[in-house]
Amino acid sequence: MKEKENKSLFLEHFGDTPQLRVIDFLIENHFFDFPVTEISRGSNVSYNSIQKFIENFIDSGFLIKTRKIGKSDYFQLNIQNPFAKNLLKLDWSLVKGSVMKGNPILSA
Repeated sequence: MKEKENKSLFLEHFGDTPQLRVIDFLIENHFFDFPVTEISRGSNVSYNSIQKFIENFIDSGFLIKTRKIGKSDYFQLNIQNPFAKNLLKLDWSLVKGSVMKGNPILSA
């Protein structure tokens, strides 16, 4: 898989593992649903790797199945899940903190 040119703040702070890359992709695109192939492409994680842990994401309620088109199931981050809510807040805090640090006008 091709390495992501600019790692997100989330991955910079918490590491770069397949599960975290998928979580990062889902957080960045939490308004949309995707088939596993698109999650794989967008997160730079192989389809086979995702297959190893996607059931855990679904069983925990972190990921929900939204619809089925043809043979493909579509999934979306479950923003009602407490863990997902906290990750969204954490990601937003990282972004705000980075903006505040990098822009002297905003931090004054």
